[in-house]
Amino acid sequence: MASKVYFADFRCPSWRENLQQKLARLMMTAGFGDIDMDGKYVAIKMHFGEPGNMAYLRPNWAKTVADLVKSQGGKPFLTDCNTLYPGRRKNALEHLYAAAENGFNYITCDCPVIIGDGLRGTDDVEVPVHNGELVKNAKIGHAIMDADIIISLSHFKGHEATGFGGAIKNLGMGCGSRAG
Repeated sequence: MASKVYFADFRCPSWRENLQQKLARLMMTAGFGDIDMDGKYVAIKMHFGEPGNMAYLRPNWAKTVADLVKSQGGKPFLTDCNTLYPGRRKNALEHLYAAAENGFNYITCDCPVIIGDGLRGTDDVEVPVHNGELVKNAKIGHAIMDADIIISLSHFKGHEATGFGGAIKNLGMGCGSRAG
């Protein structure tokens, strides 16, 4: 069975609908309104970007999703886990500064920003990997595991290690703690 693909054109030929409104309409058309979010913690998993880098979605997209979650009665928060490699996202303090530098904060997105695996990247939950050949357990950021719902908000891009990254990597690597 083929999956349905929803698409929104980036062109705005009319002054009646901007890109954020198009995103909200697209999400509702895809069934977002059918998800029971009432009173539930909703992790909006994304990549805040390294300062100086442009390969991340802008905060206005995150705010649009957070606003939709709130309109459904949910409690949204933006999240990502610390990185294993050196950079400005290797611990929660630097990660939060980097996120804020790129525009992700409570004021611009109207929801909290929580680093999923804690201060040093060791706040995690061990999750069994069923049928895992090389990895039997994954260490997933505690805040992400505590969420009732996860929304992956990511860009699609070519990636040297996987052929196509961004969308898959956002959840695969991005939910894993530094310890994992």
